[in-house]
Amino acid sequence: MHELLKYADSAMYYAKNSGKNAYRLFTHSMQEDARKRFTLDNNLRRALERKEFVLHYQPQIDLRSGAICGAEALIRWIHPDLGLISPADFIPVAEESGMIVAIGEWVLREACRELRAWHDEGHAIRMSINLSGRQLSEDGLVASVLASVDDSGIDARWLELELTESMLMDASAGMIDKLHTLKRAGIALAIDDFGTGYSSMSYLKTFPVSALKIDRSFVQDLPHSTEDAAITRAIIALARSLKMETVAEGIETPEQGQFLRANGCDKAQGYYYGKPLAAAQIRELLRRGKHEAAEAALPCGA
Repeated sequence: MHELLKYADSAMYYAKNSGKNAYRLFTHSMQEDARKRFTLDNNLRRALERKEFVLHYQPQIDLRSGAICGAEALIRWIHPDLGLISPADFIPVAEESGMIVAIGEWVLREACRELRAWHDEGHAIRMSINLSGRQLSEDGLVASVLASVDDSGIDARWLELELTESMLMDASAGMIDKLHTLKRAGIALAIDDFGTGYSSMSYLKTFPVSALKIDRSFVQDLPHSTEDAAITRAIIALARSLKMETVAEGIETPEQGQFLRANGCDKAQGYYYGKPLAAAQIRELLRRGKHEAAEAALPCGA
């Protein structure tokens, strides 16, 4: 009976993660996945105190000037025995266990501390940090964010928090109040992976959003796909009409960068401009000034 209950629990986990009104039959692969989740969960609880997390930063480029204007902070877990563990593997486990709150607080503190170091060296750029739905639902979110800003000594306007469309659609009145409080404090809010979530965009009127991040799925076939080109132009036009910035993700070719710049996109990030880098490597890029890849993508005379 004990084994049967364990199998039922594994199947229930998969059903819950498949959305509403779903069911799943138990398979032995579920049991193996459950073991992996259990191992990850146990290791996650010790990872923070053992200082196994590091942040890497992917540069964001101003498409008009070619200069590095910001960076997105991305967490990496380097386990002493298991090596590099992908965020795709451990973030869902952290979300489910609630560890994402403590991890998110560490990311905020560390990213703000690093941003202060960049500013002290004369690099006036913005830091973007992803916010999870679990963090947004926490009562202490606003206090945690503002404490990270105050402790680091940065100006709040240089910090940007990224949220997904699904988070905004599921947000309660209390969550909306938190976002407005953060906005009033000067912190910018961006919608990540814009265009991949919900067809209704009425939430754009409700939330104090300052930027839309164009999802890489609309960028990867530019400029050759007429459909993706039309969608990208529409997102840029929508953002401009709402006085928001646009940031394109996943740029891998100079042609993509040139298309985005020609159509009025403000910023871009992707492997063409730079992979996520350690803090020391980002500092070296900042010292060089204008990014080489972005400069090469600009038309002659720009």
